[in-house]
Amino acid sequence: MGEYATRLVVGVGGRAGVSVSEVCALVEETLRAAGLATEAVTALATLDAKTGEAGIAGAAERFGVPLIGYPAEELAAVEVPQPSEAVREATGTPSVAEAAALAGGGELLVPKRRSAAATCAVATAQAHDLRHHGDAEVLDAGGALVDLAVNVRSDTPPEWLKRRIADSLGDLAAYPDGRAARAAVAGRHGLPVERVLLTAGAAEAFVLLARALGAVRPVVVHPQFTEPEAALRDARLRVRRVVLKAADGFRLDPAAVPEDADLVVVGNPTNPTSVLHPADTLAALARPGRILVVDEAFMDAVPGEREALAGRMDVPGLVVLRSLTKTWGLAGLRIGYVLAEPEVIARLAAAQPLWPVSTPALVAAEACVAPAALAEAEAVARQVAVDRAHLLAGLAEFEEITVSGVAEGPFVLIRVAGAAEVRTRLRALGFAVRRGDTFPGLDSSWLRLAVRDRATTGRLLQALDHALALAAR
Repeated sequence: MGEYATRLVVGVGGRAGVSVSEVCALVEETLRAAGLATEAVTALATLDAKTGEAGIAGAAERFGVPLIGYPAEELAAVEVPQPSEAVREATGTPSVAEAAALAGGGELLVPKRRSAAATCAVATAQAHDLRHHGDAEVLDAGGALVDLAVNVRSDTPPEWLKRRIADSLGDLAAYPDGRAARAAVAGRHGLPVERVLLTAGAAEAFVLLARALGAVRPVVVHPQFTEPEAALRDARLRVRRVVLKAADGFRLDPAAVPEDADLVVVGNPTNPTSVLHPADTLAALARPGRILVVDEAFMDAVPGEREALAGRMDVPGLVVLRSLTKTWGLAGLRIGYVLAEPEVIARLAAAQPLWPVSTPALVAAEACVAPAALAEAEAVARQVAVDRAHLLAGLAEFEEITVSGVAEGPFVLIRVAGAAEVRTRLRALGFAVRRGDTFPGLDSSWLRLAVRDRATTGRLLQALDHALALAAR
């Protein structure tokens, strides 16, 4: 298996007498179109009654992988995105290819594709850990590691914000009153207060969106922050994925999103790719009857917040999420907000518990959207752009490292041979970086690096040079 291979299972179906060449051609074309490596295939899977089909068995032999057969009743219990009653009547399962690909517990990467006499679908060999977050890289490290795994800005919160929060502690005997903070957020974006909902961080917003809006056909654009999909799955929704390709710079084509999707989630700039999608591209995803969720948690790290949709009222169904935890270092305080049409805000608010945001968090929200704070955030964003350019220039010196897409956020996604070993060696050298294989669409060859000041980046690049040299031995 190649250095960059994602472990894959290809589900295969076929009519009686299908040839080896037709099955192989379909599988190879499907993998190539998805930017996946043929050598990454660990098994072909099908209905057990079809394991004796010469074309399917021969294809597994040609790929040099085992052929796994599943009973029809087991495949019938697997939920698939493209069920067919005709296939169910003929085989006992609504989709041989998709159900066989998913039967091992992985995640579907490529839905069913067809040739004249064959079908195939591609899934990961095992599910991604959607609950893994960057803080896991530094937990229990006791401050011994330079944290490049978490995207919260270093040396935060600033002293003025700490004082504002500390001053609010005298008001803890009273129940929280969010009216002033809500009005401040609305004013910051030029919106009526009815379009604003304050939340305990973006994580609460994802849960509310999954449970309160009645979506039945959600789609998540990957690679991106995994919490939205985890929340949708926790709400017992079947999530379809649109997986963007590194070969395309992780750019989004609105046509790739299924027309029947009634809820679409996309990040901008996207974690972990750092790609900033054009606002017009995202707005093109809007449809009557569809909720379009744009996670702008890192938008205030983009100079001028160009391509932002926050504050737009001309995009139907638009929901924008913002977080105040990244730029201001408030991850432990939990504060964020939702911008959406009043009807959507009302439904989300009805699903919230009473007093969901604490008094200190409300004070922080009001402070962080004040004019002086916005000016400071803009200055920080411009410095981040300079520091990111320095990091990218240093990474370009390593022939072993590839950066896919144009980075616009406070982090950079890199691809490197032997990434797991490099990550371990960087840890031994004092640096924690984020593994990439827990993000759907990425594998173990990817690492995410937070952008830090030039001095920290210089030390990282030296450590990276050492780690790559050791890994090459």
